[in-house]
Amino acid sequence: MKAISLKEPWASLVFEGRKTIETRAWRTNYRGKLLLCASKNPKSAISGRAFATANLVDIRPMIKSDENEACCKVYNRAYAWILSDITVIKPFEVKGSLGLFNVDYKDKD
Repeated sequence: MKAISLKEPWASLVFEGRKTIETRAWRTNYRGKLLLCASKNPKSAISGRAFATANLVDIRPMIKSDENEACCKVYNRAYAWILSDITVIKPFEVKGSLGLFNVDYKDKD
């Protein structure tokens, strides 16, 4: 499954259900299921682990009205990665990487 690493505090905000838009300074043509992973640093309860799945349904330039769901202010070259169907899973260790990467994970869907 395609996966992406999120740094804290954003990983925990997704885990808690408070963040539904991820932001990046780059985009991809990929759409579909994503495994969401928390970076190893800084340390948190989910550091270095996959913690949720989501559907990446769209990527577009970030706008002011995205700030609440993204839990951050608009910044230069920001893209809004629109996530739907975020489902928390039992966390498991993952070796993260930059960009999108592959993890051997079978979703229940």
